Amino acid sequence: MAARPNILLLQADQLSASALACYGNPFTKTPHIDRLAGTGVVFEGHYCNFPLCAPSRFSMMTGQLASRIGAYDNGAELPSAIPTFAHYLRAQGYRTCLSGKMHFVGADQLHGFDERLTSDIYPGDFAWTADWDAREHTDAGGPDAGVKSGRCTGSVQIDYDEQVAGEACAWFDGLSDGTDAPFLLTVSFTHPHDPF
Repeated sequence: MAARPNILLLQADQLSASALACYGNPFTKTPHIDRLAGTGVVFEGHYCNFPLCAPSRFSMMTGQLASRIGAYDNGAELPSAIPTFAHYLRAQGYRTCLSGKMHFVGADQLHGFDERLTSDIYPGDFAWTADWDAREHTDAGGPDAGVKSGRCTGSVQIDYDEQVAGEACAWFDGLSDGTDAPFLLTVSFTHPHDPF
C-alpha cells in the first residue's frame, strides 16, 4: 500500500483565483502561494458552492450542497450528525487539526477534528447571529465598512490571522514527536475578504 499523504489545507476567505499569479494574474506578486502551487495541487475547474462564508465552508467540508444541510447564512449551525472530511480522515488513522475560522456555531466546535488550536473568530454561541424575525434590522456596515472606518493598525480581525498562523506553525513544528500517523492540518484565515 502506498504511503498516505499528509494534507495541509489552507483557506483564505474570499480570495479570488484571478488575484493570484499562479492563476495567471500578471500584476500580483504571490511568491509563497506560487511555490505551494508548484509543488501541491492546483484546482483549475473549481467554483465556490455558495456566496457566503459559512454555507460555502460547510459545503466544502461535507461534500453536500448548503441547501441540503440547511445552511443559508453565516449564522447557520452545521449539524453534528453530518460527517465532514475530518471525520473520514480521522477514521482512516489521520491526526486531524484545525486552526482558524470555520463559522462553527453551537456546541460542536470540532466537527471531526481531533483538536482545534484557536477559537473561531466569532463566538460559538448564537448571540452575534441575525434575528430574521425581528421587525427592524441594523446596518452592520456593508462591504465598504472598512473604508468608512478609516485606517487601522491592529484589530481582532488583523491579529486573528497572526494567531492562526502562529498556532498552526507551532503544531506543525511539534510533529516530530515520533508519531507516524499521517496528518490533516486545516489552516483557515479570515483575510483577505472583500474585495479580493
